[in-house]
Amino acid sequence: MTDPAWLEAQGRRLAYRRRPGSGPEVVFLTGFRSDMEGSKALALEAHCEAKGQAFTRFDYSGHGLSSGRFVDGCIGEWCEDALAVIDQVTEGPLVLVGSSMGGWIMTLVARARPERLAGLVGIAAAPDFTEDLIWNVATPEQRRALEVDGVHYEPSAYSEEPTPITMKLVEDGRRHLVLRAALDISCPIHLIHGQRDPDVPWQTSLRLAAHVAADDVTIELIKDGEHRLSRDGDVARILAAVDRSCGVRP
Repeated sequence: MTDPAWLEAQGRRLAYRRRPGSGPEVVFLTGFRSDMEGSKALALEAHCEAKGQAFTRFDYSGHGLSSGRFVDGCIGEWCEDALAVIDQVTEGPLVLVGSSMGGWIMTLVARARPERLAGLVGIAAAPDFTEDLIWNVATPEQRRALEVDGVHYEPSAYSEEPTPITMKLVEDGRRHLVLRAALDISCPIHLIHGQRDPDVPWQTSLRLAAHVAADDVTIELIKDGEHRLSRDGDVARILAAVDRSCGVRP
């Protein structure tokens, strides 16, 4: 694999990989504590490469190869990272593919750059998770740790190391909530969610669909699907959704 390219933005050094090609360009937005080397990102890249289509993936600050510490990051900064890559690296109309937290970043980018959008694809999208799935369900002890120490550590099903949850993350998240009012997003949207997702309830995708202005919204529920949606059949559904968002019809 070739070395990644680098982008300086907001004092942060961001790693990215881009394959030029035809449009619309597909941009993959990773999840919370994930990186651009995940199986879905690589499958999308290979799919786009085979079609000669432009594709970009990158690491938010504090993730993967990019600079910074994960514990210091927050939604607003990771959205700034995404916008920097979109503004300085990508070209033309875009299809944004947001996985988990990337589905939240996707909606924030869509509001900020509506003129660039050809479509959105959410994979177990998790908008507002800092409020709805962290703060609102935190125990009194966890809230006290956040308020007094500024951090508590949550056991992770995906890593041997616990995930640091900071008060900065929660408070910044409140400045970027998207499910509390109508969302002026009008491009076609395809949301895929597993109904056995233990991390983000599938009803979150229904809430997101209800808040956007777009009429062209498809919700695809996978009855036995879990959060990662990385099985071969799940990935095939994702690739098909991206193709439809790019204007390719079966």
